[in-house]
Amino acid sequence: MIRSAALADLKPMKKNDIILLAVLLIAAAAAFAGISVYSHISTKEPQAVVYLDGEEWGRYPLSEDITVEIRQEDKSYNILQIQGGKAEITEASCPDKVCVNHRPVAGQGESLICLPNKMVVEIENGNELGIDAGTR
Repeated sequence: MIRSAALADLKPMKKNDIILLAVLLIAAAAAFAGISVYSHISTKEPQAVVYLDGEEWGRYPLSEDITVEIRQEDKSYNILQIQGGKAEITEASCPDKVCVNHRPVAGQGESLICLPNKMVVEIENGNELGIDAGTR
């Protein structure tokens, strides 16, 4: 009995109701399509970004094997090698060589830092690190 009373209160959809529903469905479909296209376009390849004294010096894709000499005005230098999708410092003019002894990096947000030479190499758009990625 309650069910019949509820059905009796329903009114047929009017023309304006149908138009409103159609507009909402089209807007939702357009939003979904826009988000899908944007996420596909904004996916960039992983890069090693080099900063000297806080300013961007260069960008190098991890997909290309390359060796870059990063030389500064005061004759200090670092050699950045990108090979097999990983970046590492293979040689440096700094006295402690901490940057040279660091393992290669490829994960999102990982970095190589040479404090004496004021140089930072940071990975952008790299692989997401798992929970245990930094415990080597």
